[in-house]
Amino acid sequence: MVEEVVAVLSEEENEILTRVGPGTLMGNLLRRYWIPACLSAEVPEPGGAPARVRLLGEDLVAFRDTNGEVGLVDEHCPHRGASLYFGRNEDCGLRCVYHGWAFDRTGQCIDMPSEPRPFADRIQVTAYPVHESGGVVWTYMGPKETMTPFRDFGTESMPADKVSAFKTHSTCNFIQSMEGNLDSAHISFLHQFNAIDDIPDDGTDKPGYLSNAMSMKIWRYDKAPRFEMEETWYGYRYGAMRTTPNGHRHVRINAFVFPFNTLVANVPYSVNQGLFVPIDDTNCWRYFIATHEPANPRGLGGAPFFAVPQFPYAPLLLNRSENRSGVTPRMWTAENEYQIDRDAQRKTSFSGINDFGSQDMMVTETMGPIYDRSKEHLGTTDVAVIRMRALLINAAKALAEGQEPPAVGADHDYRSIRVGEKILEPDEDWTVIGTDQDPIVREALFGEPASL
Repeated sequence: MVEEVVAVLSEEENEILTRVGPGTLMGNLLRRYWIPACLSAEVPEPGGAPARVRLLGEDLVAFRDTNGEVGLVDEHCPHRGASLYFGRNEDCGLRCVYHGWAFDRTGQCIDMPSEPRPFADRIQVTAYPVHESGGVVWTYMGPKETMTPFRDFGTESMPADKVSAFKTHSTCNFIQSMEGNLDSAHISFLHQFNAIDDIPDDGTDKPGYLSNAMSMKIWRYDKAPRFEMEETWYGYRYGAMRTTPNGHRHVRINAFVFPFNTLVANVPYSVNQGLFVPIDDTNCWRYFIATHEPANPRGLGGAPFFAVPQFPYAPLLLNRSENRSGVTPRMWTAENEYQIDRDAQRKTSFSGINDFGSQDMMVTETMGPIYDRSKEHLGTTDVAVIRMRALLINAAKALAEGQEPPAVGADHDYRSIRVGEKILEPDEDWTVIGTDQDPIVREALFGEPASL
């Protein structure tokens, strides 16, 4: 029987949580899910250049063959180990330039011109099945006999112009990178800037849907949110409760979805996901996938955070958001000390780092590649992080004992997973927000008018 994980992890539990290579407990768990391998934009053209993919500690190559189908294979040719990244993408296969051996997208050797008596039918390179959806090439790296159907979070039925996907490299373990997205307390500190106080009261500090500008004012006003957890079939949702300046109860709802998916609150609700995909034990990709379903029929929330004039990073972020597809380059890194401006730290912003996302990466990367969690001193606002760790460790242990992982079945409605933000009526149940029973969801998706 799997034992429950306590708040402060032992060294052994931290190893289970963070190690993702072949044969590790967490690596075995993650390989039971369809996970992002690369962006479709990284292999855009049939017969085009291959792309290196390092995933869960394995070195792979993605390529779009001359028929337009994507393959994902071991980087090393099974002949004598040369890199197939330098191969020729031709004739529906990837041909090693060392001796001309060619492999199709299933990994089967289809040509062996260097051998007088070819034995191509007996040679294969490791290949993983792929599925393209939402601008992402997804792969399944687990046992073939346990492969489950692709989990559709809303990208399958969306036209290409209604989905955006991009990714950013982060130099730390995927868990500590993901923990930032599940921490609704840090927004009262890390992302703060003094000009919030100059944002005028727009009258939305009352029960109902507030503006994004008012949301930022509430983060700054109440710095100690209270957390309420809702256990779900896919992981959990939680509500971070804050008291508004006018004395109302404000909730921001975030979610964790197995194995490394997160959803962060938005007004009125959101289905957009951040995924923290392990490259190996000490690096990860931070993916963001937005499915632009009609989530806001009345323009609730008003101008987005980054359009608020007082927001010091607004011009930069608005410019970057115009091209939110592809691999996002890093301009704020450990090498340049995240371009910290100490004068701005004293006078303008809490962090002194002039980029919203880089503020998150600074705190998670400076913990070190893999933080020793036995040294932590956790508090009441860490409950969501604690719960995520426990769910993953317990699921990894349970899989080793023969139990199926959570949230892999085809019978689940993955499109129904949503989060949201609102100022509550005195007796309002926050767990309804973002669900199929939420009136604003029903108006957005089914045209049923909601009285707000």
